[in-house]
Amino acid sequence: MTRPVRVAIVGAGPAGIYAADALLKSECALDPGVSIDLFERMPAPFGLIRYGVAPDHPRIKGIVTALHQVLDKPQLRLFGNVDYPHDIGLDELRSFYDAVIFSTGAEADRPLDIAGIDLDGSYGAADFVSWYDGHPEVPRTWPLTAEKVAVLGVGNVALDVARMLAKTADELLPTEIPANVYEGLKANKALEVHVFGRRGPAQAKFSPMELRELDHSSNIEVIVNPEDIEYDAGSIETRRGNKQANMVASTLENWAIRDVGDRPHKLFLHFFESPVEILGDDGSVVGLRTERTELDGTGNVQGTGRFTDWDVQSVYRAVGYYSDELPKLPFDPASGTVPHVAGRVIEGAEPMPSVYVTGWIKRGPIGLIGHTKGDANETVACLLEDRAAGRLPAPTQPDPDAVVAHLRARGVRYTTRDGWHRLDAHEQALGAEQDRERIKVVERGAMLDASGA
Repeated sequence: MTRPVRVAIVGAGPAGIYAADALLKSECALDPGVSIDLFERMPAPFGLIRYGVAPDHPRIKGIVTALHQVLDKPQLRLFGNVDYPHDIGLDELRSFYDAVIFSTGAEADRPLDIAGIDLDGSYGAADFVSWYDGHPEVPRTWPLTAEKVAVLGVGNVALDVARMLAKTADELLPTEIPANVYEGLKANKALEVHVFGRRGPAQAKFSPMELRELDHSSNIEVIVNPEDIEYDAGSIETRRGNKQANMVASTLENWAIRDVGDRPHKLFLHFFESPVEILGDDGSVVGLRTERTELDGTGNVQGTGRFTDWDVQSVYRAVGYYSDELPKLPFDPASGTVPHVAGRVIEGAEPMPSVYVTGWIKRGPIGLIGHTKGDANETVACLLEDRAAGRLPAPTQPDPDAVVAHLRARGVRYTTRDGWHRLDAHEQALGAEQDRERIKVVERGAMLDASGA
């Protein structure tokens, strides 16, 4: 092969960009070279970083700097505002590229099967995150009328949701939140936020830094019940073998023994409370019923038959994300992932030639952003191994201009890397007018206009 190896990556979030980086660092990038096209459904790249990370996390958003270094490589092109499969399908991708990597992530909420989940005032955390992160495809307003709110889950998303509900709008104004989000948060009535976990402190999935950040706000009083600080042999073993779990448990212990202060917004972290029903009246949430659990010696819990009804007017479930099924690819509905072996997509018992996955669509919505690098390296290694073994069918239209002609023929108003830089500069300019680093543009049409799509 005298031409560069052509690879399409569907999804320009961290997973897709890390896969591109792995390709660019491979020996194949030197001889015969690689040519990579990133396809992204949104007009802007960066996926989870742009639309899944709370705006008061500038440290995490700093990852964008590293992603930019990859995105700006000359061997890589960005095609934003391109939807799979409506604008370009699998058969078309295989006709243009030697290999296709899907890195589409997960945006939906994993379902929670308890009574009352469909009541007015019961929300998925993913939808709320999309709203406060200015996702173009969600409503511009959010009902924040509840004075007492429940959040189900003990992961970092639950912490983000609880913190965004408990903070004041003015605390968040220095971030990149759009005007509609600021106005929505100004109207927020929440004074109490209750976070519920069915297991104990040693089993919480918070990262230590994210947990400690809860206590940094001058408006949020974090409260832990001393009765919830309990460990069994399995919990002690977890703490000894997992440094992060031990740090989380230590932080919670310190909060449990301190006096409750007078900060105006109260954020309660409850453990050993398993949600069993969202209570309703006239179609709306009026409470949450939980069953008290107890440790069974292994770190798992069992029900005690003792129930508590909590006075809350809205409930947010943060029990995990779920990926959308990708047409023409196999899908496992139980895990919300594409079946694969080390990143090679498996249909039936055989690998699909030239089709790969990485990121959350590969392993499920678990782990931190940094874990995605190892995922990408494994997938790219398999791709290169298949190429070396002659297992990649040759594309019929490998000319880089062929995909451009296809998108133009379809009338797709796509954005490019240069267009993203224009949008990036535009958002920074909007922020500069108010002495803020950036103000995110929300409307898809406005994003496309600013990009010069």
